[in-house]
Amino acid sequence: MSLNYSKTASAPRRPFEKERLDQELKLIGEFGLRNKREVWRVKFTLAKVRNLARELLTLPVKDPKRTFQGNALLRRLVRTGVLSEDKMKLDYVLALKIDDFLERRLQTQVMKLGLARSIHHARVLIRQRHIRVKKQIVNVPSYIVRVESQKHIDFAINSSLGGGKPGRVKRANAKKAAGGGAEEENED
Repeated sequence: MSLNYSKTASAPRRPFEKERLDQELKLIGEFGLRNKREVWRVKFTLAKVRNLARELLTLPVKDPKRTFQGNALLRRLVRTGVLSEDKMKLDYVLALKIDDFLERRLQTQVMKLGLARSIHHARVLIRQRHIRVKKQIVNVPSYIVRVESQKHIDFAINSSLGGGKPGRVKRANAKKAAGGGAEEENED
């Protein structure tokens, strides 16, 4: 029987290193992450990308493996917006930081576009299915937004924030204002 999963995060070797703990806490606050595992997951992704780049840099320049895999890696990073178009070299891949990946999360993009008041508000809007990318509602805050999808982030069509029917509280208040005035006097 073959297993159909792979590792997504790796816990740190030293669990109580103060400098690392402080850095992780700062990232969690700045990007509105839920827990340390979200930080470790991005660190793991970055480590895999950097390891591949390091391995490809050891090969000769004209090696076909370096050419094809290197270009594929660079194209993938440019498409997700982690690497800019003018830095399409393997050397720049080694200089990537965690922040570069965290900036591309849907949660961060929603806040940067001004759809949410704070990074935490952005997470709540996404989880409550108020945000769509192109025509697809996305309710995963860690969704990595591609460069071409970035301009299509908006409120969902059926969301109360995006022009859909009003929410439960607004409907109740409207009902109360329309005909509830007389009923309140009778109750007292």
